[in-house]
Amino acid sequence: MLRPEPRDGFWHLLSGSDQSALSDLGRFSSFPAGATMCLEGEPTTHLFVLVSGWVKIVSVTRDGQEVVLALRGNGDIIGEIAGEATGHRTATARTIGRVRSLIVTHDEFDSFLDTHTRADRAYRHVVTQRLNEASAALLWRSTSNGAQRLAGLLVDLANRYGMQKAGALEVEMPLSQEGLASLAGTSRATMARALTGWRRRGLVRTGYRHITIIDIDELQKIARRLDLATVAR
Repeated sequence: MLRPEPRDGFWHLLSGSDQSALSDLGRFSSFPAGATMCLEGEPTTHLFVLVSGWVKIVSVTRDGQEVVLALRGNGDIIGEIAGEATGHRTATARTIGRVRSLIVTHDEFDSFLDTHTRADRAYRHVVTQRLNEASAALLWRSTSNGAQRLAGLLVDLANRYGMQKAGALEVEMPLSQEGLASLAGTSRATMARALTGWRRRGLVRTGYRHITIIDIDELQKIARRLDLATVAR
């Protein structure tokens, strides 16, 4: 089995000199586990470039339920769109474990992109990729069931963060089971049934916040298989 091609975040797409130049414009800060880096609705003046650690992007529904919208790490940039679009945070960013981040004001970041062509190209690539993924996710949620969405999420996490070991892909899972189910847009019960079935078939092994993907090709097939008669949202 070949390891999927990783998708690096913005920070890791920068050259060493561009990383140094951007670092000079901002400041590095560390956040403990469970810290709120930014809060939905507050004014936005700066963005975050994740150097290490995991962050979950969440929103709270009217009935008080927290919904996980995205998982960020591996050099991802967060908080950049709100500054351009609304001027206010569109979601809350909360750390999972310790996070180290570069914090840069929007004005400084814009100036940096204006004077660093390769960094600007990398940023446009990342933003375009994220917008494409958001559009695909909206369609996916309306044409797939919970198990398919979970399979697709595991494949995506493996592509981005999986490490090959003994012919399998090891994925450290920073989210709890509730968080993983929320991110996949399904219930915890549906997720548990799917994982149980995949374990029996030898597709995955699971542990505490850890999943070993043994057959990523079969998970990809499951994710792409549409059977609207058996949708289980």
